[in-house]
Amino acid sequence: MKVLVIGYVHPKNDKRVFRTVKTLSKCYSVTYQYWTDKDEKEYEEDNIKYIPIKYEKGRKGNVITKYFRRRALDNTIYRIIKEEDYDILYLHYFLVTKPMKSFKLAKRKGKKIVYDIHEHHPQDFLSTLDGVLNDLKVIVLSKIFRKQLELSDLAIFVSKEMLKDVLKNVNVDERKTIVVPNYASIIIKPEEKKKKKEITFVGKDIRNFGNENQLLKSLIKYGFSVKLVGMEADNFSDLPHVYIPFLPYIEMMEEISKAYFSLISYDPPNSKYPKNYTFALPNKFFDSIAAGTPVIVKNSFVSMANIVEKFGVGIVIDPSNLEESIEKILKCCENYSTILKNIEEYQELFVWNNEKENEFLRKIRDI
Repeated sequence: MKVLVIGYVHPKNDKRVFRTVKTLSKCYSVTYQYWTDKDEKEYEEDNIKYIPIKYEKGRKGNVITKYFRRRALDNTIYRIIKEEDYDILYLHYFLVTKPMKSFKLAKRKGKKIVYDIHEHHPQDFLSTLDGVLNDLKVIVLSKIFRKQLELSDLAIFVSKEMLKDVLKNVNVDERKTIVVPNYASIIIKPEEKKKKKEITFVGKDIRNFGNENQLLKSLIKYGFSVKLVGMEADNFSDLPHVYIPFLPYIEMMEEISKAYFSLISYDPPNSKYPKNYTFALPNKFFDSIAAGTPVIVKNSFVSMANIVEKFGVGIVIDPSNLEESIEKILKCCENYSTILKNIEEYQELFVWNNEKENEFLRKIRDI
């Protein structure tokens, strides 16, 4: 059996994408397309054929220029889907200028389709659009998303809440779905004596901070320091903080493990369509708990908030209520040892392991 994995514009070592590639290669011959900004050649290693596709992200230009550049990229990847030999097409994203073509092509060829849905696509795609244009985009993409799911033999979601929301609006057999969160890769046992009184924020994307800025300023007055890992942003220009640039995964986990708390709170780019944030379970959430650090999570991040409250591995706050948020965080400090015990007890749930890997491969075999 052969699997073609389309990473689309994800880099080669994207944690979620590359994990599926390495896992699938244990049972199947895998061809893996990924994005790069360098001149790289195809090569084969350990049952995996690597196909790098060069594309300049963020290149300036008007809407029409950007569209034709993206269409050229999509044409290149479509040719790979058309010409490569495979039994299963595993999509980590859709071709944005040809959202249905890869699905229809695979079906015409008699292939199985696995659709790994990282985000709530109708709301996430072009999320910076405003007003009527955004409303129209959501309507059109919702119809496309429904058709994509109907053609998929297995749909993979990052959270139970996102799956339930999609099933309310799309007639898909739940047996053809599975939830695979963005699990961490390693565990660092929590050690209170090694903790610094700091709040860390991890990320590679610039986020919209509203009340969080004032919250952090207030916490500094209570003796906390602030550390950014992987992202420097203008949002923090008036906030005393330490900045640590992007780190290799294990080094990043070690930095997170030193912090008292990991903050996961920010505003979605469009408050009218927040599902991609409401149902998000990002890498930083699992990584923080796996690194032995309690999380501070915004209450509107429902999937994360449900887990935090269920297992007692952090605090859920409403950052618009500054006084209550500070009170919760300070009270958590008083019960900090208990929270660390909870983290140590449940850490294995947040990490990719043999049991989760075998369940994933079983679902792939059964399609």
